Amino acid sequence: MHSGDVATRNPDSKSAAGAQPVDAVSLAIIEQLQEDGRRPYAAIGKAVGLSEAAVRQRVQKLLDQGVMQIVAVTDPLTVGLRRQAMIGINVEGDLDPVADALTAMDEVEYVVVTAGSFDLLIEIVCEDDDHLLETINKRVRTLPGVRSTESFVYLKLRKQTYTWGTR
Repeated sequence: MHSGDVATRNPDSKSAAGAQPVDAVSLAIIEQLQEDGRRPYAAIGKAVGLSEAAVRQRVQKLLDQGVMQIVAVTDPLTVGLRRQAMIGINVEGDLDPVADALTAMDEVEYVVVTAGSFDLLIEIVCEDDDHLLETINKRVRTLPGVRSTESFVYLKLRKQTYTWGTR
C-alpha cells in the first residue's frame, strides 16, 4: 500500500441500507485514488473525463458521506510491530460492551461482529510475543462477558488490499 491509499469503507459509518448507490464516475475516481491516494485531481479528471474542480467536489462528497477515507497505511514490521494475530471471541450476553472495550484498545486494529463459530473477530498488532500474550491474557480475556478466545497468529501476510467495491 502507498501512503495516502484509499479504503472504501468507513468503519465508523452505519449500515449502508438506504444509502445512495455510488455512480460509475465516482467508482472510477475511487479506483484512481486506490491506486495512489496522492494522485492529483487534474490527473484523475483526465482519466475519468471530468474537470479538476468536479473531481475535487466529488471526492469531498465521497469523504463527507463516509463512502471512503484517504489514509496512510503503514507496514507494521517497519514501525516495530512484529506480531499480528486474529482473535476469535465468544461472548456471554450483550456483544456491544465487549466490542466497545475492544475498539478502545490501541493494539486492536479491527473489530467485527460475526455469525458463526465466533461472536467477534479482532485483529491485534503488537511489538512481540510478550506484548501479544499480555494483551490477550490480561486485557481481552479479562473483559466482562468474554467467555472464550481462540488466537490465530500470523506467520506471513500474503495479501492485503483496500480495493473493495471497484474490482
